[in-house]
Amino acid sequence: MSQKSFIHNNPWLQLRQLTPARIALGRAGTSLPTAPLLDFQFAHAQARDAVHMPLDFEQLVNSLSSINLECIRLESAAKDRGIFLQRPDLGRRLSADSAERLQRYHAEQSTTPDLAIVIADGLSALAIERHATPFLKRLLESLHAERWSLAPLCLVQQGRVAVADEIGELLGARMTLILIGERPGLSSPDSMGLYFTFAPRVGLTDASRNCISNVRLEGLSYTTAVFRLMCLMREAWRRQLSGVNLKDEAEMLSIECNDNGNFLLD
Repeated sequence: MSQKSFIHNNPWLQLRQLTPARIALGRAGTSLPTAPLLDFQFAHAQARDAVHMPLDFEQLVNSLSSINLECIRLESAAKDRGIFLQRPDLGRRLSADSAERLQRYHAEQSTTPDLAIVIADGLSALAIERHATPFLKRLLESLHAERWSLAPLCLVQQGRVAVADEIGELLGARMTLILIGERPGLSSPDSMGLYFTFAPRVGLTDASRNCISNVRLEGLSYTTAVFRLMCLMREAWRRQLSGVNLKDEAEMLSIECNDNGNFLLD
């Protein structure tokens, strides 16, 4: 039997052609064959490396230089990577020095920004190194076109999602958006997540923010992620809320905004 015929007659192998999920791996006795086992161990090592790898902030600042947006570098209350991984609560708050720096900055300003954008390493610095700059360039095109006023871009070392709430509160921003490295999976060590919150303040829970995840080349494209994010943030602004009461209707809006109409109804 040819390999093509074998795949055609085995539905599991047909499905394997369509997904990176670990299915139809075969077996050798009671274990996996050597090749799938080594592949699993390699993926696991990549995920561990992504969690422990420090973010090169100097390189990130250089890559962001073409954006022409003022940057403020901050640190969370977690002093190093080990503490960050053991104490998630410390990654959700700024260090005393960083909080004081933002307070001084806000005291010198006379405007209230519509949006404060934060970039944090999170659990995958690799995701931020690969995707933060190209995604942000596309997002800023949409934000500038719609005349959103922006706070300085805040770069947070050892940061968790909720650190954006404190940053937004200190800057007096009406909304915050954080780009953060997500917890690595065995097939996605470089997945970036987007979380935004309307009326940010310290003490909010995950129920108060919206998330768009798996932003990467093999997942959700930058263009699609920007489209979905802008739809959600416009609706958050209109309804003055975010979180569980704000549903992602971007796909429905895309259909409704299609000027070509529905060919089934023509």
